This record gives sequence, structure tokens and C-alpha cells, in this order.
Amino acid sequence: MPLAETLHALHEEIAAACRQAGRNPAEITLVAVTKTRSPQLVREAWEAGVRHVGENRVQELLAKKPLLADLDLTWHLIGSLQTNKVKAVLPHVALLHALDRLELAQAIAKHSPAGPLPALIQVNTTSEASKSGCAPGGVDPLIDAVRAIPQVLLRGFMTIGPWGGSEAENRRAFALLRTVRDRNATRHRDLDLSILSMGMSDDYREAILEGATHLRIGSRIFGARPMPPPPLDSGR
Repeated sequence: MPLAETLHALHEEIAAACRQAGRNPAEITLVAVTKTRSPQLVREAWEAGVRHVGENRVQELLAKKPLLADLDLTWHLIGSLQTNKVKAVLPHVALLHALDRLELAQAIAKHSPAGPLPALIQVNTTSEASKSGCAPGGVDPLIDAVRAIPQVLLRGFMTIGPWGGSEAENRRAFALLRTVRDRNATRHRDLDLSILSMGMSDDYREAILEGATHLRIGSRIFGARPMPPPPLDSGR
């Protein structure tokens, strides 16, 4: 199916979920996840209406962005960020989705460009050891510490739903993030913590029902990622 048709169908599904939740589809920002996708495919997505793209890896973002500089794309870094890569990526990112520790905020302060970097606190709402993110109980002290760093502008929260979760499990994880946000919006009334980045290709409907504002969707738009080539035969 052409990308334009795929995106149209996706927007219809997002609108249907919004109607179910009593929400306005205009509240939703679709971030097309372009990990492993070619610059040409990203360009085709832009021609089909995509304006926000998300990359997991710093190297991939830095390689693609110059090739697409003529497009009005907003670049999101949605994967974990190592402190030694902060300096290279800071000028190229509009929103960091995975601020999960104070050391990362301190590295941003050290290498900050002219203005503060908008960022989301990543929260591990499923307690899965394989996932990054601050534990829900550690969010409040992390925000209190990051607030003292003017080079970081907190805008909300991000989470990843449970791998292979049921609808109820997905909604439970997303509802927990919303609860974390609501609590901290009350604690910090001077901050705009309105962003909830949650929901991917398999669980974005549940995320919308629980208040998501930013959806990170890749395979639903671009199809399954190609498998890496097998290793070369060693001759044995």
C-alpha cells in the first residue's frame, strides 16, 4: 500500500480512538519512527504529510538529517542517549523523549546550545528490567533535581508499554504515566508538563484512551523492518 494510503488509514484509526475517548484528534502528534529507514523513504513520508520524525540512535539521526535539510521536519530523539553523545546531537533535536537520570541532564547543561532543550522524563511503568526509564517512585526527586538545571526544559513524560501486553496491561501502564504526570503538574504548576509520549504501532489505541499526546509509530507506517543479512559463510 502506498505510504499516503497507509497514513490516511492510520489517521482514520487515530480519529476513531479519539472519538471513543471523547478527545480531539488535533491533540495528537504523530511521530513517525524512522529507525533503519532510508532518507528517501523519510522524504516520501514527508510528501505524504509526516512532519515529526523520531530516531532511536544518534548516529542515524546525524546521518539522515543533513540529507533532508530542505524539509520542514521536526526531529525527536526517542531512544536512550549516552552522555558522551550529548554534545553532537543537541543542536539537532527538538524534543528528547528519554531523559531518565540526573547525569544526562547535567551533561546537557555542560554542552547546551543557546536555548534550553525540551525533554521528557522516561518512566518505566512496567517494571521490566530490559527497559530504560526512571522508576515511578523516583520521578519526583528527579524532577526536583532537573528543575535546578536551566538548560533542560521539562515538558512531560514518556513510557513504553509492556512487550506483548494485553489491552488491559497496556492501559494500566499508560494510566500510570498519566497519574505521574497529573501529580507533578499539581506539584509544579509553573511547568507545562502536558506531553505524554506513549503508544507505538501495537498499542497506540490504548495510549490514546489513556491520554497520549505523542504517538511513536514505525512499522504501522513503514511496514516491518527488513531482517539484517545473515553472516557470511566462513567456509566450514
